[in-house]
Amino acid sequence: MNRVEEMTYLWSGMILIGIFYGTLTGNLQEVTDAAVASSKEAIQLAFAMAGITAMWTGLMKIAEKTGLVAQLSRGLRPVLKILFPRLSPDSKAGSYISLNFLANFLGLGWAATPAGLKAMEELEKLKEKKGDTPRDVASSEMCTFLILNISSLQLIPVNIIAYRAQYGSVNPTAIVGPGILATAVSTAVAVVFCKVMDRRKNS
Repeated sequence: MNRVEEMTYLWSGMILIGIFYGTLTGNLQEVTDAAVASSKEAIQLAFAMAGITAMWTGLMKIAEKTGLVAQLSRGLRPVLKILFPRLSPDSKAGSYISLNFLANFLGLGWAATPAGLKAMEELEKLKEKKGDTPRDVASSEMCTFLILNISSLQLIPVNIIAYRAQYGSVNPTAIVGPGILATAVSTAVAVVFCKVMDRRKNS
């Protein structure tokens, strides 16, 4: 059973349980009303997020065309050398990792995903070329990238700002400061963890 089938069974089961429970307790009408209201809310949220995502993705594309992304990627080379000492910053994997980090800095999770997938593909190729890691085992670089990608230092949490604006927050951008602090701490912990585990593996 693949992940898509698992999620299909999970969500189908949750829906059936809700309908069954609503029938038993005599609240089936409330279940129906909640389903209709949630569907309407989901469409509204999707349109709001689509607009904001399109704007920021467009800005990223402009930055890429004007060479700003390339300059920022070069600026990340010292960071990549620290985080990935056995990976060349000039490699394809290094470029995709830099682009992924930049997108995450701006809170563009959707824009970061394609670069992240390409980075993992390139890291897989490098792992196979070296041949020092079993095929079904992730390399240290792959694990480090995944952990850092999840911890995701964000300077502008676009997604959360969009959610807060959609649900009527008086000051949607008030989350920026706490968001930077929280993601900075999570990223610092991730870096320390990766370094400790890498040192333990090589000792």
